[in-house]
Amino acid sequence: MIQHHGMILHNCAACVDVIANDFGWDEEKFLSFLPASHAYEHTGGQFFPISLGAEIYYAESLEKLAANIEEVRPTIMVVVPRLFEMLRAKIIKTIEKEGGIPAYLLSRAMNIETRRYERRSRVIDLPMDGFLSLTLRKKVKAKFGGRMKAMVSGGAPLNADVGLFFQAMGLPMLQGYGQTEAGPVISCNRPKAGIRMETVGPPLLDTHVRIAADGEIMVQGENVMHGYWRNPEETARVLQDGWLATGDVGHLDEKGRIVITDRKKDLIVNDKGDNVSPQRVEGMLTLQPEIQQAMIYGDRRPHLVALLVPDMEELKSFRNDPDGLQRALAKAVDRVNADLSVIEKVRRFILADEPFTVENEEMTPSLKIRRHVISKRYGERLDALYKR
Repeated sequence: MIQHHGMILHNCAACVDVIANDFGWDEEKFLSFLPASHAYEHTGGQFFPISLGAEIYYAESLEKLAANIEEVRPTIMVVVPRLFEMLRAKIIKTIEKEGGIPAYLLSRAMNIETRRYERRSRVIDLPMDGFLSLTLRKKVKAKFGGRMKAMVSGGAPLNADVGLFFQAMGLPMLQGYGQTEAGPVISCNRPKAGIRMETVGPPLLDTHVRIAADGEIMVQGENVMHGYWRNPEETARVLQDGWLATGDVGHLDEKGRIVITDRKKDLIVNDKGDNVSPQRVEGMLTLQPEIQQAMIYGDRRPHLVALLVPDMEELKSFRNDPDGLQRALAKAVDRVNADLSVIEKVRRFILADEPFTVENEEMTPSLKIRRHVISKRYGERLDALYKR
């Protein structure tokens, strides 16, 4: 890819616009976790903070991330959905272990935020809302340093339940959207435009978006690349009259926010020609406390199956009970299936030999699963599920 300075400068100026106008620009602190070689981190975690005159701290490891957050007390965090999913699970587990009043307050906070979100109303149950801000939310916000202005999720789709959880805890969650060919940031949720978890917000400053006839999202602006290095054929396919063909399918809502519905090349097409988004189903599965990671499989097949990585901390009582482990995971899958359409339901599953990691090359540096690598390793076993 031919990346030019204008791409990064455009992204920085546009992101500064979000902070300055929606949150207020002050002495900012960033906690960096993702590899700096990744475009998302390169711009969002390095050049953007520099353009704000911010301090940048670097997390020691995934295991120490929670402790590092408390220590650094960042004002802005730019990471991927998987990390927010893990932090959410850890907080919920801690609160539920305490039981009693903390668990009750968590339930009330989620109920209020869900109703507020569904009704698009700011004031719901004002007395309890105020009490939650003085108790549960204050405690959770302290775990994030107590100074957090915004948590930005990008690099992969964010499950709406994760976003609503952090909003309920008083921690603004902004889902962004982009790709390396666009600097990489194209859009981001922002409070003044109204944060809707089913959207990735309005386009950034001086970024133009239109929807092609087939629903593909097209982008134009200084943040768009000049082309792929020594690959004129692919450049001509992706850059059309100055517009970048993103490969994502979606639309603009009534307030000009981008709603992504599908990823052209990531879709699973079953044997009847129906399209299924595997990331949506995987996201729902990994929100279950029993499931740490998941990959959906079923292209040109009659139904979907899954490869699951169990959360053995949650299921430690089944370490020596394979049948019990299977039953526990089956119940988790059934809970997810209850909220899925017929073509999205997971009919069978197998367990992975080990977690998906960057080290075994089954995850990218931004913690997205490498579908083709995992499918190659487990393909025969997944195929065998269709012969039962």
